[in-house]
Amino acid sequence: MTSKEIRELSPVEITAKLRESRDQLLQMRLRKQTGQLEKTHELRALRKTIARLETILNEKGRQAA
Repeated sequence: MTSKEIRELSPVEITAKLRESRDQLLQMRLRKQTGQLEKTHELRALRKTIARLETILNEKGRQAA
């Protein structure tokens, strides 16, 4: 998910995406530990997506205040 796509979402939608992404990251970490995750590069990409979501959510929060 690109920054441009995230900026078009509302804060409520960003929060929902953030929750889903964190759940997905947890599942991927568990699969990695058990050796079931083949594409380990997806962990890094997901962490970056979570960081983008948090950054844009904070920016929108500052603009509202």
